[in-house]
Amino acid sequence: MKMLARKTCLILLIMAAAAACAEQLPPGIMPVDGIAAPALQLNNLDGEPYDLADTHGHWRFVHFWASWCGPCRREMPSIDKMVGLMKDSSIEFLLINTAETEEEIFTFLGIAVPELELVPLMDDDGLVTEAWQPRGLPATYLVDPEGRIRYQALGGREWEKPAYPAFLRSIETRLATTPAGSK
Repeated sequence: MKMLARKTCLILLIMAAAAACAEQLPPGIMPVDGIAAPALQLNNLDGEPYDLADTHGHWRFVHFWASWCGPCRREMPSIDKMVGLMKDSSIEFLLINTAETEEEIFTFLGIAVPELELVPLMDDDGLVTEAWQPRGLPATYLVDPEGRIRYQALGGREWEKPAYPAFLRSIETRLATTPAGSK
């Protein structure tokens, strides 16, 4: 009987340790197997070029959106608040507008997020969005320091809720202290 109790306790301890080690993901964040991020070379709304391949060494929050997308419209102020909460982070936040004109983007941002500090990248023809293959908008990808997609979120989120900045800080810290290429 004592042996059975000891085995049961040992199994429970192992299960508890495994559960504690399991990654806690906020709602809607899904792990990805670390596929290489597709090319992303775009100009921002100010006409300045950006190339994802030139930004290795830190995490990138790559967010695809459009002003005609209802969930995108509701989510943008939340992203703006989260970015404010993450000012001391090395994570780079990229907002990629999908196939809209400057006028459409300015009008939307002026109404929805007039204080937005990020300058959106413009996917004028939608080809970059197509290469990333989101299953709808909004879609967010978290790209690790080596240029691999590690997480994705499809659909709108309340990014300023504590679970999301806490998660972003945890992956930033965890991978900053692990060998390159490991999870």
